[in-house]
Amino acid sequence: MYYIGQQTNRMKYSELHKKLKKAGCYIKRQGSRHPIWYSPITGNTFPTSRHESQEVAKGTLKDIKEKSGVNL
Repeated sequence: MYYIGQQTNRMKYSELHKKLKKAGCYIKRQGSRHPIWYSPITGNTFPTSRHESQEVAKGTLKDIKEKSGVNL
């Protein structure tokens, strides 16, 4: 349940991908199940989903933030 004024950190993969690209991240290769992104900020690679219209799970978003170094 959400209350008036309560913020949610919901984000769809399409929005996540746009923010990653804007920060300089790019798809390094297409994995068998997920695209593998590269972050020049941290030098790390990390997977995301191909399902652009799905919302990113809270734990997944936290992990991508840490691996990419991008403030999402």
